[in-house]
Amino acid sequence: MALENLKNLDIKDLISNLKSSGLLSDKKLLIKFGIGTGAILIFLIIYYAFISPTIKAQKEKISIMNENVIQIEKFKNDSVKLNQTIKKLEPEFEKNNKLFHSKKEVEDLYQNISNFALANGLSIVNLKKSEPTGVNKNGQAEGSSEQSNDGSVEANQFMYYKIPVAYEIRGSFLGYLKFRRALAGSQKVVNFDQEEIDVVKDTQGKIIAKGTISIVGLPDEYK
Repeated sequence: MALENLKNLDIKDLISNLKSSGLLSDKKLLIKFGIGTGAILIFLIIYYAFISPTIKAQKEKISIMNENVIQIEKFKNDSVKLNQTIKKLEPEFEKNNKLFHSKKEVEDLYQNISNFALANGLSIVNLKKSEPTGVNKNGQAEGSSEQSNDGSVEANQFMYYKIPVAYEIRGSFLGYLKFRRALAGSQKVVNFDQEEIDVVKDTQGKIIAKGTISIVGLPDEYK
């Protein structure tokens, strides 16, 4: 059959030609064709029902993984910068950590004074902590600080609080020197504001030491 004639055939003529050629009567060929067509349909069903969603999910996971890798690299860079900043701030932190006392550390100071005195053969006659005094940015004490409209002192104006501790200790002069050295060597900074030493009459080398030490604390602890 010529190609030109094939173009002019309609469906009925095509089916008729297939029948006349015996192709439609070839059962084996039809079975193979049916199996092939069925296999293609099954493959398409499996692909779109199972394989395609799996591939899509894997692509999404890969995309998330790539984003995580980028974030990890960013975190690494930020971590390096943060460590550098921490190293720069460490000296200032150590300085402030030694300078400022918490309320608990004030109580520990009381205990340390007692322990140092006992260890050096001294007896504590008097030990008294005064009320914390606020100090503003100009170094002025609470009584000189700026006041609000109602005449009260606002705690948020203070840079830190000064806590005075008065003591009176009796014992040997050498023991007192050792006590003073131990107290000055505390982990936290202790300031000796006042000190007076008197010899006790009719005793062998006994003295009475009166003085005031002070420590400082942050406003959040003492306001």
